[in-house]
Amino acid sequence: MRIIENTYGSDDNGLVWGYRFAPDRPAEPIATDAVAAFLAQAQDDGSFLWLHFALSNQGSERYLRRALALPDAFHDSLRSEVGATRLELDDDALVAVIHDVLFDSSFDASEVGTTSLCIGPRLVVSARLRPLRSVDRLRADIRAGQAFRSPVELLAHLLRDQANVLGDILRTSTAQVDRIEDRLLASQVSTDRKALGALRRTLVRLQRLLAPEPAALFRLLNRPPAWISAEDVIDLRQAAEEFSTVIADSAALVERVKLIQEELAALVNEQTSRTLFVLTVVTVLALPVNLVAGLFGMNVGGIPLAGHAHGFATVVTVLVLLTAVLAWFSFRPRGD
Repeated sequence: MRIIENTYGSDDNGLVWGYRFAPDRPAEPIATDAVAAFLAQAQDDGSFLWLHFALSNQGSERYLRRALALPDAFHDSLRSEVGATRLELDDDALVAVIHDVLFDSSFDASEVGTTSLCIGPRLVVSARLRPLRSVDRLRADIRAGQAFRSPVELLAHLLRDQANVLGDILRTSTAQVDRIEDRLLASQVSTDRKALGALRRTLVRLQRLLAPEPAALFRLLNRPPAWISAEDVIDLRQAAEEFSTVIADSAALVERVKLIQEELAALVNEQTSRTLFVLTVVTVLALPVNLVAGLFGMNVGGIPLAGHAHGFATVVTVLVLLTAVLAWFSFRPRGD
């Protein structure tokens, strides 16, 4: 039997990796040529498979349609655009579409990918176009020897990993917001407005993509399929609650960013008002000088004080007095 190597490449059928789970034993790698024999077995010993496919390999969809009896909802989800998270029952199988940031993304939530899953009593099939962080974390735990009793427990663990990935993003975002807030307290506001806007858009997009997931899980938990055990329902409920907590933290951080943006806008408006006030005062104070200079610079006959011995001193004195009066009006204390 040909064993899948631990690599992000895929075989001719698009399989990135496959694992066989059995009670109280670590997972064993499995290849596509052994899947049919496993599914043909009628025994119910608690074992199941997880097959993870790369949609970038054209052979993956052909294999999924040819070798595995999967519901139409799963096939339809493979080419769907990134939208809201879905979780539904189809032909007694659980079909899920979850979103996550890409494996090689350095905190850029615009880099969002999709994983489609089909979960049944003995089989978990997942497919993605590009590697995602939460799926890779789950695989790392399996390679470290973690065992799973059922496909639903595997799904619950994946949801927790997804919540942890979002939690890491929130911690990074919170640290960035803390630094911006510290600079705001020091009145350094010129370089942070764009960063705050980008951060807020990122968090809002993550909420829009991930927020429906807990609600969909809770709807499923109210009326689970017969093959999902009570213990699995508890695991799913706990995963949904953890995810709801992370989503709530994300919403709180978005509100905090919004408040900082409003304070930044108020500071910028205040600085703009001060600048306009200074320009207005300078213009008013220079008005007498400009007016007199314009009148006396016309070089026409009849200019006052043109032949007076103290004409220049008189004009300067008048200008100084007018400027002083205007300055007093501009800077005088104003009552409420």
